Amino acid sequence: MFTGIVEELGKIKTITQNQLEITALKVLEDARVGDSIAVNGVCLTVTKILKDGFYADVSPETIRVTALETLKSGSLVNLERAMSASGRYGGHIVSGHIDCRGKIKNIKKEGDFYILEFEIPSEYSKYVVKKGSITLNGISLTVASIEKNNIKIAVIPHTFENTNFKMAKIGDFINIETDILAKYVEKFLSTSDNSSGISMEFLMENGF
Repeated sequence: MFTGIVEELGKIKTITQNQLEITALKVLEDARVGDSIAVNGVCLTVTKILKDGFYADVSPETIRVTALETLKSGSLVNLERAMSASGRYGGHIVSGHIDCRGKIKNIKKEGDFYILEFEIPSEYSKYVVKKGSITLNGISLTVASIEKNNIKIAVIPHTFENTNFKMAKIGDFINIETDILAKYVEKFLSTSDNSSGISMEFLMENGF
């Protein structure tokens, strides 16, 4: 599991259909072969450690269904080590399993903040709520607004300047992981599995 708090910006050195070579330093401080590192939010396994980076295997399917497909040599990627049992969750619970790709529609600065607007596939918008959590390229963020499948995020300057958001352009694709809690709630409330008597109406009446 991860927290969505980016530790370091890495750089793609080489990329093939089944392997990434990434330049990095901080995330390698206590890394071992077999460890998990989130690369733009995608949980990947370290297969080889170098002095200034690491290799990670990635399946052609993962590259195809995520925004990893758009990476090239020199691309900056957000990196985070898997959460330790003794650590703190500074963001929210992130699995590293990407739900879908989104497309950036607009980026603008409002005061000190940056407003990022993107489009999410309609079948995943049900997992997104205003003021709820969402992970974009491995970054834990709060939803500012949602209208149908269009979402806006307010990004603080520190996050914008210390992640690959600073390189983002309109039209870019980003990896999206919706809040895992929303998926469990949907599962618990489904007709086939809900034996608790809890309904959507019950949750609304009690302030959820």
